[in-house]
Amino acid sequence: MPPKTCLSNTSSCFPFLWSLSRSTRQWPLSARLPLDRRRHISAYGYTQAKALVYPNHGSPADVLTLHTHSISPPHSKLLTLRTLAAPLNPADINQIQGTYPTAPPFTSEFGTAEPSAVPGNEACFEVLSAGSGCKVVGKGDWVIPRRTGLGSWRTHVQIDEDKVMKVDKEGLTAEQVATVSVNPVTAYRMLKGFMPLQEGDWFIQNGANSAVGRAAVQLGKMWGYKSICVIRKREGAEGEALKEEMLELGATVVVTDEEIMAENFRDRVKGWTNGGREQLRLGLNCVGGNSGVALAKVLGAGGTMVTYGAMNKSPMRLGASMFIFKDLRFVGFWVSKWGDGLPDEKKRTIDEILGLIRDGKLKDVPMVEVPWSWETKKEELVDAVQGTLEGFRKGKGIFKFGDT
Repeated sequence: MPPKTCLSNTSSCFPFLWSLSRSTRQWPLSARLPLDRRRHISAYGYTQAKALVYPNHGSPADVLTLHTHSISPPHSKLLTLRTLAAPLNPADINQIQGTYPTAPPFTSEFGTAEPSAVPGNEACFEVLSAGSGCKVVGKGDWVIPRRTGLGSWRTHVQIDEDKVMKVDKEGLTAEQVATVSVNPVTAYRMLKGFMPLQEGDWFIQNGANSAVGRAAVQLGKMWGYKSICVIRKREGAEGEALKEEMLELGATVVVTDEEIMAENFRDRVKGWTNGGREQLRLGLNCVGGNSGVALAKVLGAGGTMVTYGAMNKSPMRLGASMFIFKDLRFVGFWVSKWGDGLPDEKKRTIDEILGLIRDGKLKDVPMVEVPWSWETKKEELVDAVQGTLEGFRKGKGIFKFGDT
């Protein structure tokens, strides 16, 4: 009888591999993948992952590194997720810098030389595998973080089922799902949660061409509100093109940050609002400083200013007359705190917004994709993160994950 060989009897030569695949009589997944992907899943079922991590706070260029680690097969209520897309938000950068009120935890679970944190609060994930105790989410589903601070700038993550929420992916892109829970939700809640606007009422906002501002313009138009949208001045054709773009999105009036500082701005607002007979009742402020004060000055009596950012890092100096004679109300809104405290309301809002996106009623913000595959170098990723801090940008930065 001829001797047994590996080709004629795999079970004799590779008993472990044969036992793993005995139920299907196939080679295990790691052996059946193309050669260029076999390194990502080991014969033992471990998933190889990469993450941007930082061991201490500082400038992204100084503290971020790209770290490789292994994720064991999920059990109980654990999910193993593959990241499809993850945006680069200003809050993510602030967390790295150590200037944000909350931050992801520093941990040793990744096997780094010292405890490190993974930045990123938003993402769209695909479920690769689920533990036997998972009841709601299964393989192939798309999920997003239920709370902030997950740490989404990584190729894969393992997490408890109850820390994510499932979304209906039909008719949506990963980029749309990945960017839904911060900016559109912020716009929605500020328009609905602070001042009961009626059809025909006005609101004014600075930073109007930001992701929040663009969502507010479109939602406001949809609900019958009129808007005065303030953008930073740009010279020549670029500035005119941006004004036209904002008007096409649904803005009623578009002005620059220089125009709102002019002495005649209040008179111009009075003209737009039918001599002041139409109510300008709500201001949305993400800039602060003199820009925020200029918005407050044109609000009608009893109006509300909602501040959700402070881009120029300058304080707002508010005159007593705004409180005494106009009875203005100044409040803040932090979507992370709101969503973490009201997860069911957050999910309802997200589902409604995704429905509007699916129906083509809410347009995407301009995005600048940053490709991330297994071979992507640290420098490419870190340069993209650092670039979000510099000057005018053509769109929202977002990691787009490929072959990971």
